[in-house]
Amino acid sequence: MSNNSNSINVPEAREAMERFKMECADEVGVNLKNGYNGDLTSRQAGSVGGQMVKKMIEAYERSM
Repeated sequence: MSNNSNSINVPEAREAMERFKMECADEVGVNLKNGYNGDLTSRQAGSVGGQMVKKMIEAYERSM
């Protein structure tokens, strides 16, 4: 059993998370492709992740 905290617990959510990631990448101007993206800089990858977190927090705050 893996201790990877980045795993998606609901298999049906994988596709939605991929779409969300691509949407956030477009918003911050990072060219993501399906599959391997190891050629991204740390700054680019971090900006995508940061945008995802920002949007998730905004969505949570709106739901309160």
